[in-house]
Amino acid sequence: MTIKGLNHFLFSVTDLEHSIKFYQRVFDAKLLVKGRSTAYFDLNGIWLALNEEKNISRREHNQSYTHIAFSIDEADFDKMCDRLKKLNVNILSGRSRDVKDKKSIYFTDPDGHKFEFHTGTLEDRLTYYRQEKKHMEFF
Repeated sequence: MTIKGLNHFLFSVTDLEHSIKFYQRVFDAKLLVKGRSTAYFDLNGIWLALNEEKNISRREHNQSYTHIAFSIDEADFDKMCDRLKKLNVNILSGRSRDVKDKKSIYFTDPDGHKFEFHTGTLEDRLTYYRQEKKHMEFF
């Protein structure tokens, strides 16, 4: 068995219409199809799906650091932060980070799914860890 790549992201939401607006406004996601309880988007080549489930709780999503991070250019970071604030998006405090670890802003969708806009790359992170985290083992 070989994994070929990422297929899609699906998020359970409590209000499909409200969530559609959120993903369109925050991510500029292009709505492709909408049914009674599902919607599919194109997010710059990523298949994003929403599935309405009335019996889920926001609390289920708030208990962990689990999140999905999207890459943005550092030059766009302040503009993205301002955009999230203007849209009244729930911005999280995030974690403290070294400047070498690049910039991030964490936020949630209306159902509490956590996201991050991050300016760094995997290579940036590994370089930072090699320099600063001597206890880490690299392979």
